[in-house]
Amino acid sequence: MTGRYCSLAQQSVPAFAPGLTAERRGALIGGSRMWVNGTVLHYCFFDGDNDASAIPVPGTGSVRRVSWVGAKEQREVVRDCFREWGDLGIGVTFVEVGDRSEAELRIGFQLGDGSWSAVGKDALQVGVHERTMNLGWDVTVPGGRGIVLHEIGHALGMLHEHQSPFAGIHWDDEAVYAELAGPPNYWGRERTFANILSKLDPDEANGSVWDSQSIMEYPFPAGLILEPEQLRAGLHPPGTLSPADKEFALRWYPSAAAGRLPDLVPFRSVPLGLGPGEQADFVVEPPETRDFTVGTFGASDGVLVVFEERDGEARYLVGHDDGGSRHNATISARLVKGRRYYVRVRLYSAWGPGETAVMCW
Repeated sequence: MTGRYCSLAQQSVPAFAPGLTAERRGALIGGSRMWVNGTVLHYCFFDGDNDASAIPVPGTGSVRRVSWVGAKEQREVVRDCFREWGDLGIGVTFVEVGDRSEAELRIGFQLGDGSWSAVGKDALQVGVHERTMNLGWDVTVPGGRGIVLHEIGHALGMLHEHQSPFAGIHWDDEAVYAELAGPPNYWGRERTFANILSKLDPDEANGSVWDSQSIMEYPFPAGLILEPEQLRAGLHPPGTLSPADKEFALRWYPSAAAGRLPDLVPFRSVPLGLGPGEQADFVVEPPETRDFTVGTFGASDGVLVVFEERDGEARYLVGHDDGGSRHNATISARLVKGRRYYVRVRLYSAWGPGETAVMCW
């Protein structure tokens, strides 16, 4: 029988302006969904009577409400899975909060809605009263922990491993459609194609080599895969973090170096000296309370994010991704004297002469 599968919304390759080099386009595709390193991802659980989906009741014109609230045991599995990802020593940390307006990740447990998650920083586009992740199965049963680890992998920016173009899988398409149309998934053809049969752009894949043991790999029963021959009997990943999963997370989110970050002083431009995929981090302690602008300069693509320190934690304030455009990342925000802010710049690629710099004014 088919496993309980994650059902992502259709992922589309971002549209970029024509004329980009293959190198520049590849860097943008590979990094566009990733958080800047050093992000504190706050997560919360829905816990109110009104936290529910309104489901139409066929033939009645009425709706029934299906709760997003999970039992204590379910929530504890999720907490433990966040700890497991965090214990790798990655530069992104996870903190549970009770106020959904403070949470980048908002987790529901609506049964019958499948399991899914926003991918990486796409979560920032989801309304504050909506879920960025749903766990539609009982995650306390055997195999449930793997479902949660998988969805957190999506929240970190990872995509499905069996859709990697490097996997070399040749499907029996009609057998796959038939299998997924039945219990427990009940998927239509469009959803099955989007989550199983379609191939990722090579630059979207989690790595350049297929990882059959990845937490992002589905299990598949016999009869769905035609080639390679050894997979005709099925594919059975262990449902745990593989060495390649851990390497991916640490490559994108390396452990933060100890010590104080350099200051970004107003009206003083700072050359960054970054290569593709590298990041620079600064502290801003504004000398007065007013609207400030922070911007990058140079022929490069990058993402710029400002965080405000509150209660000892960096809270996302505002960000701008200039990837693929001829304009640099520029943001405006009201900064308050006596508070501390963090500026993080990640470079996708440099596409012209000169060096990228950052300035606050």
